[in-house]
Amino acid sequence: MPRAVPYTTVQISDAFWTPRQRTNREMSIPHSLAMLEKSGNARNFDLAASGAREGYTGPVYMDSDLYKALEAGSYELGRAPNAALDSQIDALIARVGAAQMPDGYLNTHFQVNAPEKKWTNLRDAHELYCAGHLIEAAVAHHAATGKRSLMDVAVRFADHIVETFGPHGAHSHGYCGHPEIELALVRLAQSTHNDKYLEAATRFIELRGHHYFAAEHNTPKTKYDGTYWQDRWPVRNHKVLHGHAGRAAYLMSAATDVAQSLGDVDLLNTVNLVWRNTLERRLYVTGGIGSSARNEGFTQDYDLPNRTAYQETCASAAMVFWAHRLLQAEPRSDVADLMELALYNAFLSGVSLDGKAFFYENPLENDGSDLRQPWYTCACCPPNVTRLLASLGSYAYLADPTGVWINLYIQGQVRVPTDSRDLRIAVETRYPWGAAIKLRILDAPDVSQSIRLRIPGWCQKSRVRVNGAATAARRAANGYVTLTREWRVGDFVEIELPMPVRTIEANPLVTEDRGKLTVARGPLVYCAEQIDQQHDLDAFELGPACRFDIGWEPD
Repeated sequence: MPRAVPYTTVQISDAFWTPRQRTNREMSIPHSLAMLEKSGNARNFDLAASGAREGYTGPVYMDSDLYKALEAGSYELGRAPNAALDSQIDALIARVGAAQMPDGYLNTHFQVNAPEKKWTNLRDAHELYCAGHLIEAAVAHHAATGKRSLMDVAVRFADHIVETFGPHGAHSHGYCGHPEIELALVRLAQSTHNDKYLEAATRFIELRGHHYFAAEHNTPKTKYDGTYWQDRWPVRNHKVLHGHAGRAAYLMSAATDVAQSLGDVDLLNTVNLVWRNTLERRLYVTGGIGSSARNEGFTQDYDLPNRTAYQETCASAAMVFWAHRLLQAEPRSDVADLMELALYNAFLSGVSLDGKAFFYENPLENDGSDLRQPWYTCACCPPNVTRLLASLGSYAYLADPTGVWINLYIQGQVRVPTDSRDLRIAVETRYPWGAAIKLRILDAPDVSQSIRLRIPGWCQKSRVRVNGAATAARRAANGYVTLTREWRVGDFVEIELPMPVRTIEANPLVTEDRGKLTVARGPLVYCAEQIDQQHDLDAFELGPACRFDIGWEPD
C-alpha cells in the first residue's frame, strides 16, 4: 500500500498556499499559544502539577486544545528550524510532563477537580479524546525534533490506557464518547513499532456500538439512543455518517487506519460504503459536513440547509483526515477530489486571511451576523486549522517502491525516498487558478518509476505530454494517468487541466437548493458577496444564456 510522503520532504512555494502557511507560522500559531495562556489551558497543567484542588479554568476538554497547538508547532519545527518556537514548545512540554501522575494518568480537569471520578464518565468527559491529542502531538514532536520529552509522557499515558481498557482492565468494555484515541493509538503503534497500541485501537473500534454509555448513565436500553456518540450500531454495521459530524469522521478515519493496518477487507468495505453514502447524500458542495447546530452534525439524507448550515471547521478538517487515509488504502481520484474540495473551501473558510480569527461553524449563507472570532470557549477549531496547515505537504503525495501519486498540485518540490537515489520532482503551476502544471525531474534512481497524475473529476479534457511529446497514457479507472519509465534528470511532464466555469445543481431532494446553482471553477467554489455588488444579491439570477468572463485580480 502507498504511504504519505512526509511533509518534511515537501517544499511548498505556491502562490495560493505559501502565504497561508506563512500566516499560519507567523500569526496563527503564536496567536493560539498566547490564547492558551490567556484562557487558562496552560495554567491548568501548573495547577495539576502542584496538587491544587481548585482554580481549574474551562470545560473538561481544555487539555486537548493545548495538545493540538503543540502538534501544530511541532510540524513547523519539522518544516524549518525556529529557536524561539522550539524553546516555547519545550517549556510547555515541561509543564505538561510535570502534571503527569505516577501511574501515567494525565487530565488536568480531573486531577484538579475530582481525582476520584477518573474514567467514570467516558461518554462526556473527553479523557480519552484529550489523551489521543496528546499522543498525536507527541508523535509529531518526536518526528520533527528527535526529542523524547513529550513522547515519553504520551507512552506512559498510553500504557496506562492499554492496561485500564484492556481485556482484564477495570474498564474493559469502555470507549470514549468522542472518537480520537483510536486513530492516535494507530499513529503511536506506527511510530513505536509496538502492536499493543494497534490492538488497543482495534478494541475501541470493535466495542463501539454496544451501548456502554447506557449502562454508564443508567439509561434503560429501551430508551437509549447513542446516535450522537456513534454508539447506535457497531462500526461494522454503519451505512452512513450519523450523530456529531466531527466525531463521526474521526471514527471513520480510525476505522480506515485499523482496516488498512490489519488488512481487514470487510471493515474497509464498510468504511467505503459510508464514504459513498456521505458524498451522495450528506455533503455540502464545499466539501463540508454537518447540517444541524442542534447536534453539531447530521439529521437525515439530503437535509442540507444553507443559512443554518453548521459545517464545523473541525468536521471539515476531519473529512480531509479521512480522505487522506482512504487514499493510502486505495488511491482514487474521487477521494482526492473531495480532499482537495474540502481543503480549499469548507476547511479554509474557517480562518481569516490575517490568521487571527476563526469560524467554528461555516454557514453557506451569512447576513453579516456570523463573524470569525479570535478564540472560543470550546477552542477545538483554531488548533485544528493550524496543525493541518502546518502539515499540508503530507497530503499532496503518496509513494511506494514503484513510484509516486500526485494528489494535490502545489508548486514546490518533493523528494520521494527510494532504495537507491531519491526521486526529486519540481512542480511549477499557478493552480488552483491556472490550468497548466509542469513537473521537472531533478533527480531519479536508475530504475523504472511510475509517476501517477490525478485527473480531477471536474476536468473533462486533460492533456499530458512527456518531454514535449504527447503520451499514449490515458486516465485509468482510478482517475490517475500513470507514466512509467526510467526517468532522467531534465525530463519534464506537462499537464493541462482546463478549468471552464461550472454551474452545479444540487440533487432535487435538497429542497433548499431548488432553483439555485453553485458557481465553481477548478477546485474552487465561489461565493457571491454583497460587498462586491451595487444591487441586492436576491435580485440576481443565472439565466440559460448566462456567460462567464474570467479575470485575474492580484488582491
